[in-house]
Amino acid sequence: MTEAVTIDDVARQAGVSRQTVSNVLNAPQVVRESTRQRVMQAVEQLGYSPNSSARRLRTRRSSTIGVRLDAYAGGISGVVLDRFVHALTERAGARRLRVLLYAARTPEDEIARWDELMRGGDVDAVVISGTFHGDPRTGWLLERGLPFVSFGRPWGADDIDDPAHLWVDVDGAAGTRAATTHLLETAGPRVGFLGWPTGSGTGDDRERGWRETIGERAGGESAPRWAVREGIAEARELVTRELARHEIDALVCASDSLAVGAHLAAADVGRPHLPIVGFDNTPVVEALGLSSVEQRPEHVAAAAIDLITGPGGAIEARAATPGAAHALIVPRLIVR
Repeated sequence: MTEAVTIDDVARQAGVSRQTVSNVLNAPQVVRESTRQRVMQAVEQLGYSPNSSARRLRTRRSSTIGVRLDAYAGGISGVVLDRFVHALTERAGARRLRVLLYAARTPEDEIARWDELMRGGDVDAVVISGTFHGDPRTGWLLERGLPFVSFGRPWGADDIDDPAHLWVDVDGAAGTRAATTHLLETAGPRVGFLGWPTGSGTGDDRERGWRETIGERAGGESAPRWAVREGIAEARELVTRELARHEIDALVCASDSLAVGAHLAAADVGRPHLPIVGFDNTPVVEALGLSSVEQRPEHVAAAAIDLITGPGGAIEARAATPGAAHALIVPRLIVR
């Protein structure tokens, strides 16, 4: 039987002391970069895998990131977050970090879960999603000093030059701007927008890209703005009614669910080929042949891990410094 590789083996291979190897694995910020690289090369060559349980007892760190697993709610809107969590787990594993999934239905439930995890020393950081105006979760985390990054901006007065915390988000306005420009060039000038009621940070951001592209016509007769709660049936009912009153050339939607509902409505009124662009690029719109904005959740996950870890790959609390506290991922338009 092959004997397990030890920390002493790594030290000999790298030509450093046992303590230096330990520092590289547990506190890389105190080691010169050239030394760290030499030690990590020895770790890779020998296939050394430190005992995570022993390291946790020694350092009082779990090297674990907590992530909420959203409850199944039906529909098609959860695909993006599923891809995000999968990509986050892969990228954390590449840095010898673990991901702990937990369930929570409300912000208050999630805060209670964090309290349990912190008391048990089960997580060193968390990644949150679905941020909104007045989100109580971010304040709770900031007060307790638990490192975190959000998938979704703080939605404050100035999230970039005066950020409240670390965040990653998709540039929704850039996505709908690209979609609107494409439809103006290929379908005609009368491009409407189907979104959610005003007040949703994400929805308002996506609407902004359409408004900036349409200009002063936005919301008028030639470029109507319609709003409905998220849902295929709701969107189908509203668009069926509105298409009977408005002659439009194309429609930009704030989500794929709304796009599917609008597509069904267009077919109901005899316009099955009405150009419609969704947002999320889920398998459903791909199957229907609808264009959509791809959020690129794998890029979001990579940016989140980069923000919450230090140069050595370990979880590291970082101040929300303007210019270095966020990553805004530019989505891409998938035309079908």
